[in-house]
Amino acid sequence: MKHTDRRRLPRADLSVPVFGLGCAQLGGLFQPMTDAGAQALVQAAWDKGIRFFDTAPYYGYTLSERRLGAALARHPRGDHLLSTKVGRVMVPDASVRPGDDGFAEPLPFRPHYDYSHAGVMRSFDDSLQRLGVAQVDILFVHDIGRVTHGERHAHHWEQLTRGGGFRALETLRREGRVRAIGLGVNEWEIVRDALQEADLDVSMLAGRYTLLEQQSLSPLLDESARRGHAIVVAGPFNSGVLAGSGHFNYGRAPEAVLARVAALEAVCREFEVPLPAAALQFPLAHPAVVSCMAGAHDAAQLRQNIAWLQEPVPDALWLALRDRGLVDERAPLPLSGQ
Repeated sequence: MKHTDRRRLPRADLSVPVFGLGCAQLGGLFQPMTDAGAQALVQAAWDKGIRFFDTAPYYGYTLSERRLGAALARHPRGDHLLSTKVGRVMVPDASVRPGDDGFAEPLPFRPHYDYSHAGVMRSFDDSLQRLGVAQVDILFVHDIGRVTHGERHAHHWEQLTRGGGFRALETLRREGRVRAIGLGVNEWEIVRDALQEADLDVSMLAGRYTLLEQQSLSPLLDESARRGHAIVVAGPFNSGVLAGSGHFNYGRAPEAVLARVAALEAVCREFEVPLPAAALQFPLAHPAVVSCMAGAHDAAQLRQNIAWLQEPVPDALWLALRDRGLVDERAPLPLSGQ
């Protein structure tokens, strides 16, 4: 598989590269990045043929969008795909400090959840100005879900449904200001619920369909394939634990997770395949998945991710993972010739 290959969204006139650059790191997620470093990373991605970039107002408290917009300004808009997110309105706040929400050097804008019609429209217009564009290709609703919001979930869900948030997305799509709409979340269950409420094209699912965990396989991914709802897999390393960082779900990995990772790594070692290579390639075998999105701290890490995506993996490895109960027996495998 080449990282520049494309797959078409079944419900939108849009083809998506199978590999894209997630831009949370441009916002200083977990460690700082300079403006020059951000420019160099995006340019390195461009030079390697990457044409799909995902960001959000939340990343670095608007820093990622600003940096990505500046870096892409030198390239023709029609030559790449751009996605961002709504659900938080960024409000000026001088009390923002380094380390807030894991961002090393956030800008002085505090995120406030707002999934209403007005909130979605304001967030989208603000993003366009930061990115320096008149439209984006995909607009995701960011971080909606019961685990994310706890007792406030019902309130935010009401904003998104009866409060007009979904209607705002559909209006933006109808007017041609976005080409496709969906959710960008860590909870697969909320994508299933949203498909009952709105006509969505594609959703970004972070960390919930990976080599480590496939609970979303049924009903979500299988149902998405039947309905023509595309899935972009983000967080293919489960916050880094599948790439050796020890982080899982943005925190320290529990022992049970580390034990499962060790078992996966042992099989990969047996077939002389790097575990991250298997992690990047596995989710793309599902017919609902159109792209895999990974971040990078610098050009070297980006090039390593591309190399892992293109690493030859023998069929015997995938079959061994399935036979030893390390992946769901129902999960499609990236076997040669399929």
